[in-house]
Amino acid sequence: MKQIPNIFTLFNLVFGCIAILLILDSSTAIVTLQQGDLLFRLPERMVHASFFIFAAGLVDFLDGFLARAFKATSDMGKQLDSLSDVVTFGVAPSLLLYQLLRMSFLRDTGAINTSQLWLLPSLLLACCAAWRLAKFNIDTRQTTSFRGVPTPITGFVVASFPLILWYGGEPITGVLLNPWVLYGITLVLSALMVSDLPILSLKIKDKSLRNNLPQLLLLGFALLLLLFFRWAALPLIYVSYVALSLLFRKQISST
Repeated sequence: MKQIPNIFTLFNLVFGCIAILLILDSSTAIVTLQQGDLLFRLPERMVHASFFIFAAGLVDFLDGFLARAFKATSDMGKQLDSLSDVVTFGVAPSLLLYQLLRMSFLRDTGAINTSQLWLLPSLLLACCAAWRLAKFNIDTRQTTSFRGVPTPITGFVVASFPLILWYGGEPITGVLLNPWVLYGITLVLSALMVSDLPILSLKIKDKSLRNNLPQLLLLGFALLLLLFFRWAALPLIYVSYVALSLLFRKQISST
């Protein structure tokens, strides 16, 4: 029974690997030629990859829940969880950014031979995810709150981008597939992961309204944003999450 949480953790890793395979699937073209014109087309497999990242997030939650339920927490489980998270919420989202950067340059027919050097900044996210998880494993302060934005939350934001492009309109596509916007997003998400900012934990501490006010406010904002913006709400929820963490910084630091 004590190995059940670790098995769920390995499902997290498997889903992350499947997401990577879908992202890098060479059988699906990003651009097509039609009557001599180069046309941009978002591969549906990238959308499927996003769903696998979200599914891995659900499994990631369950492994922690089961570990507490079975009283099976261990150093082995902690390390296994971090190694899986690096792949699923670090490498896979980083490769999503890599492909989105490719698309952003390929939308311009003059950029068909874009140098790989322009795409490599996307790998910064994977490096910062690994750094953040290694830091988390040895940081004794991160028991009731976090220092830096958790890696899974960052992974969810990036995983939302293909879904926003797939279900959104042309104005969103124009903004999200601007290479400089993608560079900026990569830099901000990476920096916030490895920062030392006190970041809100989503766990409910007790029955006190005061102690759980930031979490309840975030839940309210999230529901409203999802109602009006659907998949595009996820980046906005991320911004709300960071903003509330900064607003309640003193309260978070004192716990």
